[in-house]
Amino acid sequence: MSNMSAELVLFWFFSISTVLAAAGVIFARNPVASAMSLVATFFFLAGVYVLLWAHTIAALQVLVYAGAIMVLFLFVIMLLSLSDSGPVLSFTPSRILGGAAVVGLFVALSAVFRKMPNTELAWTTDANRVQEFGTIKHLGEVMYTQWLFPFEAVSLLLLVAILGAVVVAKPRI
Repeated sequence: MSNMSAELVLFWFFSISTVLAAAGVIFARNPVASAMSLVATFFFLAGVYVLLWAHTIAALQVLVYAGAIMVLFLFVIMLLSLSDSGPVLSFTPSRILGGAAVVGLFVALSAVFRKMPNTELAWTTDANRVQEFGTIKHLGEVMYTQWLFPFEAVSLLLLVAILGAVVVAKPRI
């Protein structure tokens, strides 16, 4: 117990809190409470990013996800005026298939993680790459060169989801 540092304690606090808040997203009966649990999950995840010295990503996590995206989610939830009925526990074939898919994905990921080498990442020994990790310049270079198409695709998917929610709710407005 002598090798416990403040960073390690904070990591465990943020990681356990992230998992608990994510469970709150799944098990909350009220959709607004579920969305607020998702906000808490985003904040705890931002804490993990801070521990990784990725302050830019932590700030973007809070501003973009906990701020903008969750405001849109809450707007859609309130626009649809969902009830507090919560999840119905019935075993339909699609739910059984979905559960089997989740278990299969977990088994596949476990197998991949077991086969990964235990060596440190090669780039962590390069001082220049470590210095630029998490900076706005590096984030911009990666996002607008290597990940430009997925970035634009996600923005279009969010737009389509919001438009779909408005179209579905329009007869009730």
